[in-house]
Amino acid sequence: MRFCIAIPQLDYDDFDTAGLRSYLGRAEELGFDGGWVLEQIVGESPLLAPLELLAYSAACTERLRLGVGVLVTSLHDPLQLASAVTAVDRLSHGRLDLGIAAGGGSRRFAAFGVDKATYVRYFTEGLALMKAAWSDEPRVTFHGRFRDVDNLPIAPKPVQRPHPPIWFGGRAPTALARAVRHGDAFLGAGSSTTADFAQAVTVVRRELGEQHQDPATFTIGKRVYLMVDDDGDRARERVLDGLGAIYGGRMSGIDSAAVAGTPDDVVRGLVEVIDAGARMLLLNPVGADVAQNRDQMERLAAEVIPRLG
Repeated sequence: MRFCIAIPQLDYDDFDTAGLRSYLGRAEELGFDGGWVLEQIVGESPLLAPLELLAYSAACTERLRLGVGVLVTSLHDPLQLASAVTAVDRLSHGRLDLGIAAGGGSRRFAAFGVDKATYVRYFTEGLALMKAAWSDEPRVTFHGRFRDVDNLPIAPKPVQRPHPPIWFGGRAPTALARAVRHGDAFLGAGSSTTADFAQAVTVVRRELGEQHQDPATFTIGKRVYLMVDDDGDRARERVLDGLGAIYGGRMSGIDSAAVAGTPDDVVRGLVEVIDAGARMLLLNPVGADVAQNRDQMERLAAEVIPRLG
């Protein structure tokens, strides 16, 4: 099992950069495998941009892998995004994990100049262009429906070859098939229940077999929103408040996706996620600030993770 921790992103007023540096250093000391962020370009919550935050985090760490789960890459220009990803990978000396997704039909595609009718094709073509930009070829030629690239010089290239590991998000069977076809790993959403995640794992494993992919080289993980408290009821109330801060209001049904309660409660909830097929857990405390999330990270390391086997 691999255990990762979420990196605090909320910036209400004056972001606690000193606290973040200490948080990241402590995450390394505690033995976490990686630190992850998420993306919310349009939303009510003041979340710092993910790749920029990871670039800062790279300067504060030496060992911790740095992940984003997930970028809705259909909302990004492929060549500009490929360049930004390369920068973080190089600044971290090859420690980046890249989570991507096409995005659902409810996204505000028009705000980004993307046609909702063709966003999936825009996404897959954009990923192909990014992979071409990361390739060993010093000049890139690519002719698609949305992009026409002819003999463009692109440098530098990512440290990790052929590119940073690509984690796919998504829930629909077609999205999960796409994950196996184009990606290296699958990350279940924090807003999905353990039961929904188990169903997705079943589809992913079936697709791995049908597409003749080695399951041993394809990692399956899940983000888990959580809160640990000696008072179980207070923990559940705090996790709902925390998710409201992230998503801009309480989400219907999110309480059934989060894991909250006493250390015993949280252990039981995470064991269920592991039994559902997760081999990487992205533990995402939802405290209001860096200090609260630091306290949660300490409790997870001391009272929860040692009991997960």
